[in-house]
Amino acid sequence: MSRTRLLVGLLAICMTAGCKAQPTPTTNAANTPLDPATLNRHIEVLVRSQFNVPQDYTVTLGTRGPSLVTGFETLPITFTRGTKSKVENFLISKDGQTLARLETFDLAHDPVFSIDVAGRPIRGNPNAKVTVINFDDLECPYCARMHEALFPSTLERYKDKVRFIYKDDPLIELHPWAMRASVDANCLAAQSGDVYWTYVDYLHAHGQEVSGEDRNPAKSFAALDRIARQEATLAKLDSGKLDACLTKQDESQVKASAAEAENLKIDGTPALFVNGERIDGAIQEDMVWAVIDRALRAAGVEPPAAPAAPASPASPAKPGEGGK
Repeated sequence: MSRTRLLVGLLAICMTAGCKAQPTPTTNAANTPLDPATLNRHIEVLVRSQFNVPQDYTVTLGTRGPSLVTGFETLPITFTRGTKSKVENFLISKDGQTLARLETFDLAHDPVFSIDVAGRPIRGNPNAKVTVINFDDLECPYCARMHEALFPSTLERYKDKVRFIYKDDPLIELHPWAMRASVDANCLAAQSGDVYWTYVDYLHAHGQEVSGEDRNPAKSFAALDRIARQEATLAKLDSGKLDACLTKQDESQVKASAAEAENLKIDGTPALFVNGERIDGAIQEDMVWAVIDRALRAAGVEPPAAPAAPASPASPAKPGEGGK
């Protein structure tokens, strides 16, 4: 499920081409060098085309500067829409014949390896060497599909070898009760991780019940609070503390998690990180298992044996070959 992100989303999608060189013609048919204005126009047209820049963005070429790549200079290009802008550095050959895009990555400080999970409810073995972190939206149907693939089958397959942690990333532009659901879930988590998971399980399995036929947000909010109170009563939690938390509706924890998702360039849910390796969207459980197996082996843990293939049905007997 996609999230609308103004400039960050555009550049996350359009500017992640790695080292991508494109020839930029700077001569005409007569092999005459192009004048600077014409060359700049050629560069802008190529960049807009190659990186699918929307028409309402302004593309401004900056002043060339030195680079670490022999034979190339840096060429800062600014992408602007309204009051928001972002500068991306390209490379252009000194002879003006080639435009390139070079990305560098900080291996020591990649944020995928330092996602904040302090205090989050854990499902599975808290000391497992492999952690599956899921940025989840409790109203998202794709998240519900992913949740169904994880629980119970994936948890049962890996048992104590893996731990699962959910982070909040409600897509409030699309899902009117997702924020409320996250806040209520965290109210339960403050008293019991097990009840948090029971609530999350229920919402992912009964999203249509919460939305209701008339999709009235106020009714959805009431349903979320009612379900939270029911789960708390069954688990004998402190009802006074829960009621105070549900009434307060403090969104700060959820918003901090959503901000972390944005920093990770997540533009949709679900988004999973398996010891740092990213999975975008709801995928089949066997594909999730392949990623988990890879992380287990990297951590020095042997994955469980692959499940046995189902037996093929017996071929029907041909006429005259049946038993007596």
